[in-house]
Amino acid sequence: MNESLPIWDIHGEIADTLAVQNRLVLAAPTGSGKSTQVPQIILDDVLCGGSKVVVLQPRRVAARSLGRRVAWERSARLGDEVGYQVRFENHTGPETKIEFITEGVLLRRLQDDPRLAGVGAVLFDEFHERNLMSDLALGLV
Repeated sequence: MNESLPIWDIHGEIADTLAVQNRLVLAAPTGSGKSTQVPQIILDDVLCGGSKVVVLQPRRVAARSLGRRVAWERSARLGDEVGYQVRFENHTGPETKIEFITEGVLLRRLQDDPRLAGVGAVLFDEFHERNLMSDLALGLV
């Protein structure tokens, strides 16, 4: 984790809020650590009950690069503790706890398993870039 990023100034507030509520809207400037640090905070503070943290990304490039970045920050091999899945490309495994995925991947999972068994948290990153797929995913989750 990169505790020098601005998001760490409110780490305690994020953890405290999610410990008592099941949702949080977080707005912060680009580069503050929302995409890379918040999933790690949720996993490490056991705010998802030891289950998987799924991070929804609107673009495949973002899912790939964030998966690689967070794996690197955690000194993990991509696909082990941290991974990503986009259309036709899956770098996850049975031990993956933080997973960056695209909207289409999430919608397919919801079709197969509406309860998302094994998933403790779903983060909607870049949700301000709204589209039909992200709105549908939010409604189904």
